[in-house]
Formats: sequence, structure tokens, C-alpha cells
Amino acid sequence: MPAPERLPAPGVSATGKLEELLARGELTVVGRIREASNAVLLCTVAYGGLSADCVYKPVKGERPLWDFPDGNLAQREVAAYLVSEATGWGLVPPTVLRDGPYGEGMVQLWIGPGGSGEPGGEDTGDGESGGDLLALVEGEEAGEGWKPVALADVGEGRTALLVHADDPRLRRLAVLDAVINNGDRKGGHLLPAPDGRLYGIDHGVTFHREDKLRTLLWGWAGEPLTEEAREVLTALAARLADGEPLATRLAELITPVELAAVRARVADLLRTGVHPQPSGQWPAIPWPPV
Repeated sequence: MPAPERLPAPGVSATGKLEELLARGELTVVGRIREASNAVLLCTVAYGGLSADCVYKPVKGERPLWDFPDGNLAQREVAAYLVSEATGWGLVPPTVLRDGPYGEGMVQLWIGPGGSGEPGGEDTGDGESGGDLLALVEGEEAGEGWKPVALADVGEGRTALLVHADDPRLRRLAVLDAVINNGDRKGGHLLPAPDGRLYGIDHGVTFHREDKLRTLLWGWAGEPLTEEAREVLTALAARLADGEPLATRLAELITPVELAAVRARVADLLRTGVHPQPSGQWPAIPWPPV
């Protein structure tokens, strides 16, 4: 019997095939990623002669969050993927909601070093997943090609400037995070792929009705949105209208109030025409930042 064909990270044409593989394939648990705060299982998935590595996060393994009483992390992860796909930017790896060995959960294509139990696609806490996208620099100037975020305490009474790359991929991700109200955009959630694409992972803390945006990507705060972003947001607003397929699917994953909040955030971004700024009501940067 021939071995299943291994699928690489998705291109546009491969996305539908990967979604089918993730949704219908046989899941085999390889191991557990212990650095994660909730149950995260590294798996292989095989279907129709194809196979891939993936991450499976069962709902039963989620720790309850007092400020996210509705739905679950898995549903919000899938909702984030659907919105990402609707933008056309493909910033979130293919993600589905399905039954698995430990019940219903989120299954997402693995992005990172080969499966084999090596946790390259999850937040390992070392900050290396972001590659050359984040840095600490001396002084108060970010330097060419970088955007300042905040001063960070590096010990012994010293501070350094936290910066991120002035990268169009990161800028798109900053717009997506503003739309889905991402409360946990850490450095370890940024995964550059070998083909040059950038993916963001861990979107369970999203879609809250209140402003919860916490991110390392504040470098464009208050700056005008790009023309590309405005065009994408205009198209997204239309796809979020009642009766549209995207809105119908999101209504199965988040509450009506949360869906209304998504529409309001898109409308507000288009009205102001700028990247959002920290609200000042709570810490703007997640902890730990990586």
C-alpha cells in the first residue's frame, strides 16, 4: 500500500483540499505540546491518499475564561480562520471544527518544522517563532525598517525598545487582529513559512464584544490604513451582511452580539481610515509578550 502523499503549507489552490483533509481525515495523536496553557495535541491526519501534520485542540481540554463565557476557544479559532480567508490574505492556517479522539475540537494545519513531536508551530515561550520580525534595540529610535512598540525592562535597571518589522505581512495581520479583536497577539504566535508567507496562530481569545485588542503589532497605531486594507475591509463589510454565507457561518460560531461587534469594528476602521490605538483601559501588550 503506497504511503499517503504529504501536503505542504497551503497555496490558494490547495486550501479547499486541506480543509477536506482536516475535516474528514483520520486523526492520529502523536503527542502533546506541553508549553500550551490548554490541551494541544500534535496529530497526523490522513484521507484519500493524502496526509499532513496538524494541531488538535479539544474543547474538553480548554480552561474556562471568566471574561469569555460564551462559546469556546475552538469555535473562535475557526471563526478567525473564516474571516482571514474572507480577506484573501490567508493569514491563518486552514482550520476546521470537528470531532476527534477526545471529542469536538479545533483542528489546524501544522505550520513549522516537521511534525514528529517537535513543537515548532505553537507558542514555545522562547520568542523564536517570529524569526526576524521582532527585536529589542538600544536607545529610543527603532531604526530603518522597524516600527517602535514600547520600552521593555531588560533587567538591572536597563530598558530596551521593543520593535517589530515594518513588514506588509505583519501590517495585514494587524488589520485582521483589529477586526477579530485579538486579545493575545504574542511573538510566538507569528509563524513565517519557508515559502515566505506569514501565519498567525492561537486565536481563541478573539471576537469579544468589548475592545480587548492586545498585541505586539502597535507600530502602525494611528497611521492611515493602506489602500489595499481599505479595499479588503470594504469587501469584508459586504460579506458580513445578514444572509451572506460568511455571516451565516460566523453566526454558528460566535454570538449575535459578537457578530454585531465585528461589523461595527469593520465599519469603524473604514470610517476612521487609520489603524486603531491602545484604548488605555488595560495593558495593550499581552503577557508574556513572546
